[in-house]
Amino acid sequence: MDAQGRGRADNIDPADQWVLNPNTGEYELRLGPSAPQSSVPGPRRSGGPQETSRAPGDRAAAPGRGQGRAPGREIPAQRRRRGEPEQPEQPVRGRGRRPAKKAKAKKALVWTGGSLAFVLVAVSAAGYLYIRHLNGNITSVSDDGASTGGFRTDQAINILLIGTDKRTGSGNEGYGDAGSVGHADTNILLHVSKDRSNATALSIPRDLIVDVPDCPTQQPDGSTKVIPGTEGVRFNTSLGQDGRTPSCTMRTVTEVTGITPDDFMVADFNAVKTLTEAVGGVEVCLAKDIDDPDSHLKLSKGKHTISGEQALAFVRTRHSVGFGGDLSRITLQQQFLSALMRKLKGNATLTSPTKMLKLAEAATKALTVDSQLESFGKLKDLGLELGKLDPKNLTFTTVPVVDNPAEKVPVTVVLNDATAPAVFKAIKNDVSFTEVKKKEQQQKKDTEADRLKGTKSDPSEVRVRILNGGADTGMAQQALEWLQNDEGVLKSENAGNAGEGVKLSKTTLEYAPDQADQARELASILGLAGAQMKPGKSVTNSQGLPAMTLTLGEDFQGPGESLSAPAKAPDVDKSTADEVKCAS
Repeated sequence: MDAQGRGRADNIDPADQWVLNPNTGEYELRLGPSAPQSSVPGPRRSGGPQETSRAPGDRAAAPGRGQGRAPGREIPAQRRRRGEPEQPEQPVRGRGRRPAKKAKAKKALVWTGGSLAFVLVAVSAAGYLYIRHLNGNITSVSDDGASTGGFRTDQAINILLIGTDKRTGSGNEGYGDAGSVGHADTNILLHVSKDRSNATALSIPRDLIVDVPDCPTQQPDGSTKVIPGTEGVRFNTSLGQDGRTPSCTMRTVTEVTGITPDDFMVADFNAVKTLTEAVGGVEVCLAKDIDDPDSHLKLSKGKHTISGEQALAFVRTRHSVGFGGDLSRITLQQQFLSALMRKLKGNATLTSPTKMLKLAEAATKALTVDSQLESFGKLKDLGLELGKLDPKNLTFTTVPVVDNPAEKVPVTVVLNDATAPAVFKAIKNDVSFTEVKKKEQQQKKDTEADRLKGTKSDPSEVRVRILNGGADTGMAQQALEWLQNDEGVLKSENAGNAGEGVKLSKTTLEYAPDQADQARELASILGLAGAQMKPGKSVTNSQGLPAMTLTLGEDFQGPGESLSAPAKAPDVDKSTADEVKCAS
């Protein structure tokens, strides 16, 4: 991509010289007749290296994870930049010199990471042009064992998007709190369904009162320091306060929702500016005039195309919309991200090399990821998965909350115990918040439901082996004692762990055709859904008799807890990315 610098580009935009070679499936740099051709690999159809899952019950990271990339004083601190020195010309046929990587000074992490996850859709769709250079832009920090170990392409995906209120970057002095250490000011848990047919972006209010758990955090010298947790504090203190890193925010999300994120992303104020400029602005709508001196936003009623400083002011304003609080600002940010998604999906960004380069540069410079996402292969794979989403099936909603009853003048909020658990359970069980209806999906659901219909055996006739395939340590024994002592399933036994590396998200029951009556009875006792019943074959128990196999997954929280997923998502305030709304 340094053709311009060598006088070979003839005033042609470098991005327009990249063409797809149909014979190789790679993007190549098209130079003049006298110049050697340079080829940079485009996206391979095979993804990057896949992550291996942990053993059952193992909630901690491997001891060596992220060693040497511990957080520093800034939140989150830069661990390492993966640059590549300029390579000399190599006399290899058909290949020119590789583009040089440029070391970039990383900016502090601010505002919202939400837009960056969606930007990956665009970046991956055009093949990650100039990928080696872009890879050098990325900064990674350790997840300190707080994640699942990284997303998987064959499972549902949960990405935690974090933004802070730290004042860093040119022109950002007027935003955020002066002297802030960088708290978790904006937080979105993005859940992408296993079949990629839908997604839910769950906003978590910064002023939500939570218990921040203890947070093991890797230090610059490679040692681990446990930052003590605190009870009854604002969610935003899960980052920055007392030296907490993004992994602490990740642990807090798990504490609040019961959902363990696969990965996290963090961005800065400049992400909003540069991303909106890269796509040529984003169209927003106002139901009234806004003149907010705090956010510096001044716009008249109606539709506007905003970018740069104006876009940042739009997502930061709160006093001029809704009730003037943080919940109103969350709604505005969701509308902004919806508009950004529509712009990315609706214009020529995904097919224009010039626009793609601008967008990719903007995204990777502002992006900080956990140590599981630091490789090109993983980022490319994530972008490809996100690229399967349709905006009409991306739902934005917020954790249900109520005013804090402990405050005379409510400033903070607490979970709405009547509705919040149902929202968390729906997301955890991969239930769509949009009306995604496909004929083949409905047929599958009908078939699964039929497995629960029919006669049932007496509990005393149910013969089953219990394996731990992802539940906490000791759950198989607890399940055995409960089934025998409380439910009368006497012909049951604990068969230990399902095997090394086996980690199921959901509990399953495998049975032979002649064991269907037993399976229906056990499913009724456990609260299993038809989808968790697996017609197959029986196994032999310790007495040499045929038995079913019950494998406990991560969803098994203890004896007596129903494992059935909700039939549909709860009724909550929400919007989808294809909707055009005017902020009021």
